[in-house]
Amino acid sequence: MNIARLTLLSIGSAALAALLALVPARADDVKAGDLVISQAWARATPKGAKVGGGFLTIENKGSAPDRLIGGSADVAGSVQVHEMSMDGGVMKMRPMEKGLTIDPGKTVQLAPGSYHLMMMDLKSPLKQGEKVPVTLEFEKAGKVTVSLDVAGVGAKGPAGGAASGSKMEMNKMQGHSGMKM
Repeated sequence: MNIARLTLLSIGSAALAALLALVPARADDVKAGDLVISQAWARATPKGAKVGGGFLTIENKGSAPDRLIGGSADVAGSVQVHEMSMDGGVMKMRPMEKGLTIDPGKTVQLAPGSYHLMMMDLKSPLKQGEKVPVTLEFEKAGKVTVSLDVAGVGAKGPAGGAASGSKMEMNKMQGHSGMKM
């Protein structure tokens, strides 16, 4: 090999190693029936917060739809499935009373500003670096426990990186007065 090729190979290897170092460790995928649940995480909450958000991805590898209908966690009084939407320039959050359908062959992402798990009546703050067990309940797949990796307050994803401007003032949303995330 010539020196130019070796130099290019060395630079490429160093760049790949640097990129791999940036990839966060993520929670293990969990299977429930035909569903695969991945990238389960939550945002840390400030002391005294009574609600917290949980996020994850659900893939339906089956031939029939399933529905996420709720959940439970030792850290919360209840776990509900919520949806956020914009209505006339006002962000609204509401529980999905009938649950969230995951159609066959589709993937649904629960993420900030969209569908999410709302952990109500927190018994203690969610602290960055912790793993919080949550039991999800599906209409067909039944109950399955996942571990939410707790990222920083305001994190946009499971990597835990809080980008500036990503904090959302939830005191402007109905039913979540006084909480800032």
